Amino acid sequence: MNRKKKINSILKKKAKKANSKLHSSNKPKYVSKAERAKLAEEESKPDQE
Repeated sequence: MNRKKKINSILKKKAKKANSKLHSSNKPKYVSKAERAKLAEEESKPDQE
């Protein structure tokens, strides 16, 4: 029974991963705090000139 259960769970995991790759997320890509600061600095530079 244990072997059957383990094989079944492995197959379910594989199917779940394959299914999740088909659906893309609407969530925006993560931008780190340092990157945000750098972007903000670049935005403010042209205004000063």
